[in-house]
Amino acid sequence: MTDQAEPSDVCDGADTPALGALSGEQLELLEDILEDLRTRSEEVPQWEFCDGFLTALVCSRRTIGPGEYLPMLLGDGEPAEVADGQPLPLLPMFADAAQQAQFLELWMLRWNEVELALDTPVERLDDERTFEPEVMDMRGAIACLSDEERAEMDGQDIPSFAQVWALGFMFAVENWPEDWELPRDKEVAGWLDDALDCIVALTEDDTGKPEVSMYSEDGEPSTSNARVEAFGAAIWAVYDLRQLWKSLGQRIESVRKAPEPGRNDPCNCGSGKKYKKCCGA
Repeated sequence: MTDQAEPSDVCDGADTPALGALSGEQLELLEDILEDLRTRSEEVPQWEFCDGFLTALVCSRRTIGPGEYLPMLLGDGEPAEVADGQPLPLLPMFADAAQQAQFLELWMLRWNEVELALDTPVERLDDERTFEPEVMDMRGAIACLSDEERAEMDGQDIPSFAQVWALGFMFAVENWPEDWELPRDKEVAGWLDDALDCIVALTEDDTGKPEVSMYSEDGEPSTSNARVEAFGAAIWAVYDLRQLWKSLGQRIESVRKAPEPGRNDPCNCGSGKKYKKCCGA
């Protein structure tokens, strides 16, 4: 776990066929739904943020349901009341049940894709099966615009490569701190902490010298080499987080025994007798 350059150390399983990503048309559908949600709430994030959030949920120690995570991501944060065995009710952020169903269908396609990728052993970042975050080089994209178009964006805060994705990942971590609490085992806690540090590093601005474009091969440099290396480290870190939490399993809640009444106190069963002559006999 300490060597993040070796994902084979953290993933087990047989060879898996190459993964198919969401199609461009499906990604556009997701973006269209998010854009529509923004007409009712300006706080709805971009898909890149959502993808980071989704990835953290896939890695989480506890399985968090849509009735809990969708309001946190797209709404007011208040979990929906979903009875055991009952379907998810219509959440207020969606226009109708059809829109909610379509979003969830596309969301779960991406969820399954991420889950399969993280459970598939790979040894190199250039392996076609390697997990690929949905990230955008906004600075590289803007650099490809005309002078007039770039002038319109002067003064705007343009995020660094993969910064929005990392912010989405950490948004999930910070909103479910109990599920990301480090275990008592110091060695395992150190591995988890190191992996999270790799994600946190991407939330910072890229202040290095632009040396490469992550937007197009022949684009104007917009990203530092250090940022590209940090992005690679973050991908391996996601593999580590997924495997570590899987190996630890679900958190076991402590059951506290209620204090027993004194021997001469009334029995707590409601019989009216003294405890010593009833349940404490």
